[in-house]
Amino acid sequence: MRKIVIFSLCSVLITLCYLTFITAKNVINSDWEMPQEVNIGESKMRIVLITQDLETPFWDKVANGAKLQAKENGVSLEVWGSYGNNEEDFLKKIDIAIHSKVDGIIVQGLDTEEFIDMTKIKAGFYGVPIITVANDVPMTESLRKTYVGSDQYIAGKLIAKQLIRDMGPSGELVLLYDNLQEYYQVERLRGIQETLKNYPDVTIVHAETPNTREHIITTTQDVLNRVPNAQAFIAVNAKVAGPMVQEISRRFQVDPLFIYSFDDGPETLSLLTQGKIDAIIEQEPEKMGEISVEKLLEWLKGETVPLNIDGYFTEINVLKAKDLP
Repeated sequence: MRKIVIFSLCSVLITLCYLTFITAKNVINSDWEMPQEVNIGESKMRIVLITQDLETPFWDKVANGAKLQAKENGVSLEVWGSYGNNEEDFLKKIDIAIHSKVDGIIVQGLDTEEFIDMTKIKAGFYGVPIITVANDVPMTESLRKTYVGSDQYIAGKLIAKQLIRDMGPSGELVLLYDNLQEYYQVERLRGIQETLKNYPDVTIVHAETPNTREHIITTTQDVLNRVPNAQAFIAVNAKVAGPMVQEISRRFQVDPLFIYSFDDGPETLSLLTQGKIDAIIEQEPEKMGEISVEKLLEWLKGETVPLNIDGYFTEINVLKAKDLP
């Protein structure tokens, strides 16, 4: 029995040696060559633009500017994102982009711990450069390469100055904004308050709200009950402008009131055209998209390293309802 086992093992060993010899011989005699080194310069770079506000007028313009610049430079650009402040889906898209090892990400900044951890730790680990566009995050808490968009502090100052020109140096003002306290909103508030501190007869009433339409309406109802003689309203977060104006209109004629916001809300341009808002801060979303792609490519190609950590600011101006055609 022992001899049979030894004989079987020897047979298997001989067979394996023979097969190994034949395989090695075929490899040596074949035309097989080592793979050629990939020429990275010839491969098409892949960039992703990610936003929380797909298919809104402002972000459509950002995407359009980015696409035109990407096409001009021969790179691939995809637009991903979520609808209606779906933060979970938004963060998931960023996560997918990072794991896909795209060449670069242009993203609407979100000042939350989850966003900062993902863009600081995970993107850094995978070596994916990130540029924030339109909405920034605090640069001390992020590894973003740069920011492209409006100087939101200056935007706040501009809208406050327009209010004083229209209303005068005294009155009651309601500042309505969402309770998430994102960085861009904080900067706008800082600019507004910095300007209005020179006007002690302007009383400022702060009103925070969750960012659902129902909550915004409820918050507006509450502030109108508390401050029935308010003369002016600023929707610091432009997304709250629509429900805010809707509720104000149910109680008062909007004509005697002074109402302001910014152009990155889904309804603000329409409200301005209807004369329900007196003025908005007009930004340059297409330019933001264009410059963000331009700067990301400069970094990827090693042409501008590092990028300006403070950001690249696009133009802003006051657009008044009475100046529309």
